[in-house]
Amino acid sequence: MRPPPPGCPPIPGPDHLLSLRPECQAWTGTLLLGTCLLYCARSSMPICTVSMSQDFGWNKKEAGIVLSSFFWGYCLTQVVGGHLGDRIGGEKVILLSASAWGSITAVTPLLAQLSSAHLAFMTFSRILMGLLQGVYFPALTSLLSQKVRDSERAFTYSTVGAGSQFGTLLTGAVGSLLLEWYGWQSVFYFSGGLTLLWVWYVYRYLLSGKDLVLALGVLAQGLPVSRHSRVPWRRLFRKPAVWAAVISQLSAACSFFVLISWLPTFFKETFPDAKGWIFNVVPWLVAIPASLFSGFLSDHLINQGYRAITVRKLMQGMGLGLSSVFALCLGHTSSFCESVVFASASIGLQTFNHSGISVNIQDLAPSCAGFLFARLGLSWAGVVGVCLGGYLIETTGSWTCLFNLVAIISNLGLCTFLVFGQAQRVDLSSTHEDL
Repeated sequence: MRPPPPGCPPIPGPDHLLSLRPECQAWTGTLLLGTCLLYCARSSMPICTVSMSQDFGWNKKEAGIVLSSFFWGYCLTQVVGGHLGDRIGGEKVILLSASAWGSITAVTPLLAQLSSAHLAFMTFSRILMGLLQGVYFPALTSLLSQKVRDSERAFTYSTVGAGSQFGTLLTGAVGSLLLEWYGWQSVFYFSGGLTLLWVWYVYRYLLSGKDLVLALGVLAQGLPVSRHSRVPWRRLFRKPAVWAAVISQLSAACSFFVLISWLPTFFKETFPDAKGWIFNVVPWLVAIPASLFSGFLSDHLINQGYRAITVRKLMQGMGLGLSSVFALCLGHTSSFCESVVFASASIGLQTFNHSGISVNIQDLAPSCAGFLFARLGLSWAGVVGVCLGGYLIETTGSWTCLFNLVAIISNLGLCTFLVFGQAQRVDLSSTHEDL
């Protein structure tokens, strides 16, 4: 096991890194804020899509290309992120990538002014954003899988993962006001600037210069800094439980990416007189406590003696099954209030995936969770789902087909996980009793 991040003393055995000392608690809060800013920067484009489409003359297909292009880049660096996270430390990978994506976000409005080919330049900037953010969650998974006890893993992951809701909420609330008062460019300046401030704080107070120089040396030379045991990929992917995790995680990611990308446009076009700060904020206000509650409930049930796989499947039933019911309801109502309620319920319940399939990957292969997470290729779900959603909306002229797509994908993943999902370690040669 690698040494803990700077400021955290060595802890024998599988002790919990992120909750035993004030320095380590600071890392929990820092990673929560980092995830928040990741989504703050990521969701800037969906918030601004309608205004940018009006300025640049984009139709739904072109807007779908811009929105989905983020995932084109995202898919190319996830394996790199997991691999480097397992070798040099996820915290270093996260810091280096955040400094780059924060800079790109801040200069995105400037890129739009470089040429009249706005679609090409915005697509390029989103691909570059995807490349830079693609390393984050594999590196985070690697970090948490090696530093957190099994019985506390769901709550820790849910706590840090709640940053995704905080970030989307922050962009939805502040970004909607900035969009209305100062134009879409201000949203990118805001999210990019906050990210760079976070990078400065982490570098100044939590990471030593030597650690960062070492990480940069690894990136420059392509050399490992520690011995890394060979990952038994062939044995892993012969296990039905691994494929169940792959399919379920792809389904969860696709459903979430489709909703987060298209919900702002859905509300803006379906209810043009509604205030953006309402429909861009309320669903994420619901999602934050839902994410924390799912982690607490999951760990509580396991500590009460319930089998881990039973709890993971329960969480997936909520995160994929019940959430898809409310997504379907979105396509069959003309009431703004009901639409906000349904969207909030669907997004809130999807956070239960943090305590289900997202943690199940760490159950199956904690020794290589970062690399395995990266190999799932979640970004392809974003490319296919968001592009397909834009195509369906443009060709049918109806939003109902988009929400039907979300429901079909979600239930496909849920059924696969319910039948084949397990929580037994498969990255070891010896047989372990199912948790």
